[in-house]
Amino acid sequence: MDIKNRVYDLCRNPRHNKWIAPLLVLADAFLCALIIWKVPYTEIDWTTYMQQISLYISGERDYASIKGSTGPLVYPAGHVYSYTALYHLTDGGRDILFGQILFAILYLITLVVVLACYRQSGAPPYLLPLLVLSKRLHSIYVLRLFNDGLAALAMWTAILLFQNRKWTAAVVVWSAGVATKMTLLLLAPAIAVVTVLSLTLMPSLGLGVLALLIQALLAIPFLQVNPAGYISRAFELTRQFLFKWTVNWRFVGEDLFLSKQFSIALLALHICLLVLFAAAGWFRPSGTNLPKYLQTVLQGRSRSVSLSKPFIMTVMLTSLAIGLLCARSLHYQFFAYLSWATPFLLWQVGLHPVLIYTSWALQEWAWNVYPSTNQSSLVVVLSLCVQVLGVLANGANAFDNKRVKIGSKQHVQ
Repeated sequence: MDIKNRVYDLCRNPRHNKWIAPLLVLADAFLCALIIWKVPYTEIDWTTYMQQISLYISGERDYASIKGSTGPLVYPAGHVYSYTALYHLTDGGRDILFGQILFAILYLITLVVVLACYRQSGAPPYLLPLLVLSKRLHSIYVLRLFNDGLAALAMWTAILLFQNRKWTAAVVVWSAGVATKMTLLLLAPAIAVVTVLSLTLMPSLGLGVLALLIQALLAIPFLQVNPAGYISRAFELTRQFLFKWTVNWRFVGEDLFLSKQFSIALLALHICLLVLFAAAGWFRPSGTNLPKYLQTVLQGRSRSVSLSKPFIMTVMLTSLAIGLLCARSLHYQFFAYLSWATPFLLWQVGLHPVLIYTSWALQEWAWNVYPSTNQSSLVVVLSLCVQVLGVLANGANAFDNKRVKIGSKQHVQ
């Protein structure tokens, strides 16, 4: 084998992920330590989180009464329990350095899970460096200590469990993630598709009930005191976001951004894209069109389908990307969900590696512009459009349930 073929095999054959991944994790661990040592911690929400947890520890169970210096508690019960543990581990939130170390460990654990998902999906090794190069992602974890890191770990762990057909465990982990931050609800359509295809309707409904039960059990202390207050705070779907913090739709102007018509238009777009993906790609393994398949499901005549690991990951990440594209306001911490998904989605678009790296770099630049500008917000939206519409356009390959991509070649799974 000549040098050119050796390089080609090294860059594209996912068998090499086995030894490349540990090297990347070790290098990233060193980078995290360097960031903590050299870059000043940035206070944004940590103090508020600790103030809110202090009220919880003192016995407050009315969600409407739990507040901090920058506002009320707006996350579900899982967030409260997670940050209660962090409260005790960091001396009431005062030992910020130890908090940063804990979040660096959280980051590295999540990275290991992400690398496992990529490997099981047959992704080529040249994608993997993009998983450890994001400046914004490191900032979210070790300089800001946002709860999105916890939710992102739940998301990727759930995807890995779904890939390995651990349905109950996957739903439990995903629901626990939703109980940390509502953003993970964006995966709900994909989870419904994957479970219905794999298990048929009734077992899928049972898993749905399990997910709801977990939410209720975690929220019991708050539901007993003020159920309306808990639901309205933890799952506030009508929250009005401030224009000055938006990363994505700034270029449309403040008047349009704040209008009800714009919100409705994005919701309609979200629904249309979900239906389009369901019809054109997600239900492709059923071997029939969407209306006929839904008819067989409702009649109880559907059969389970064995889904490939790359197919499951593609469905999950496209559902996430659709939701982020149609979100009225993305804040910087939302990059915790998108950053590790982007290389895989760009690969599923079918782009040349050079274009994948270029697209990734443009998106990374846009998410590092602070405050966001018309230009950076436009790049954020266009990047998501490429990932969503590109996968849809390449649906015949991206949603092929019978084959796994190995570089540019195709191998029967």
